[in-house]
Amino acid sequence: MAIENKKVVSFHYTLTNQQGDQLESSHEGQPMSYLHGSRNIIPGLEKAMAGKDVGDEFEVTVEPAEAYGERVETKVQRISAKLFRHPGRLEPGQAVSIQTKQGPVQAIIAKVGRFNIDVDLNHPLAGQALTFNVEVTDIREATEEEISHGHVHGPGGHEH
Repeated sequence: MAIENKKVVSFHYTLTNQQGDQLESSHEGQPMSYLHGSRNIIPGLEKAMAGKDVGDEFEVTVEPAEAYGERVETKVQRISAKLFRHPGRLEPGQAVSIQTKQGPVQAIIAKVGRFNIDVDLNHPLAGQALTFNVEVTDIREATEEEISHGHVHGPGGHEH
């Protein structure tokens, strides 16, 4: 059974950056599962998965436009330190959640000043070409509930 839309796909992967540094791997735990065609994973990886079968192993490099996008310098913003509970405990590189009018947003602390904090709202992997080494471990039909919800339920997927 080849990977196509409305199939639940499970796979192990190792992710490396352009320098060859390993960023993450699923091999120590459960495979990742997603509903193909529902944009549950980055577009470049989903495109590379199409047509593969259980047992297939491959490597794909995904450019930023098909991964987490290009870095946008206007997404680095200066915010008053007063808006943080404990600004003295913040350090560059630290991930934080910032409450906005549109809801919570994830950011990375770029710089900590006495009165202001610079935050980077870009995804941490934005602007990077990413290489995935993939091993397809399982493909199955999605349930009607998974299709209507747009994601996988159970191990490796979404838990309700």
